[in-house]
Amino acid sequence: MTPKVAAFLDSSALATPCLVFDLDRLADNYAVLRHALPTAKIYYAVKANPAAPILRLLAGMGSCFDAASIQEIDECVAAGAPAAAISFGNTVKKPSAIAAAHALGVPLYAFDSIEELRKIATHAPGSKVYCRIAVNNVGADWPLSKKFGTTLGRARDLMLTAPQLGLVPHGLSFHVGSQQTGTAAYEMAIAEVAMLFTDLKAAGVDLKMLNLGGGFPVRYREEVPGTDTFGDAIMNAMTTHFGNDLPDMLVEPGRAMVGNAGVVAAEVVLVCRRMPDDDRRWVYLDIGRFG
Repeated sequence: MTPKVAAFLDSSALATPCLVFDLDRLADNYAVLRHALPTAKIYYAVKANPAAPILRLLAGMGSCFDAASIQEIDECVAAGAPAAAISFGNTVKKPSAIAAAHALGVPLYAFDSIEELRKIATHAPGSKVYCRIAVNNVGADWPLSKKFGTTLGRARDLMLTAPQLGLVPHGLSFHVGSQQTGTAAYEMAIAEVAMLFTDLKAAGVDLKMLNLGGGFPVRYREEVPGTDTFGDAIMNAMTTHFGNDLPDMLVEPGRAMVGNAGVVAAEVVLVCRRMPDDDRRWVYLDIGRFG
């Protein structure tokens, strides 16, 4: 909890449940990541918190946006973000959502299957596309490697197919898992995709962009490495494996932008013991996963 949020909670009588958020901390988090990765474009992962004040502040600071739905795209545009600064980063999209995003001018679309690639070709013809690679998520509190992404070999075939469908094969992406507390996953992933960049270039597809995803951690109860630690490791790996021919770099922070900037204020509605022979107390709040 930031001092600003703590002071507000101490001085205010709030109807609960509610989220109390420190926009100054958000601005600081954005600046810290910009400093750690000065050559990367920041695409805020809107799903982390799509509140309009957050989107407006980030748009005003020059952030781009990673959207997972047409609703998130509409919210970004309403907050002042140009459509050209939005990536449709969900690899599973409705055809109607792809068409609506294309009509707005969203230029960049993620995929990880031939079926999705064909949908994009039909409903967003001529767009730039990037393929998500499944990578090792070791060190992450919430691994994502089974849910999204494809193999390097299949990604190669898909990127070679994209021009045949009238699309622009623009880049590759990966995600090392949410709340990633180690740098090794980034280093291993960069090494893997760099080889695919080289392979595709030899085959006539010269990719321009690498999306490093998100996963940057925030401190809850346990200490985590600082943002600069990840920035240094990523840049060292990029230089090692790409040399002087660095692609455009994108990062998609979500938790790292908002996770330590707000708290949910809730009321304790009931405290009771359920069984006469059980000393455990049940504490019921006015907010929860099921209510």
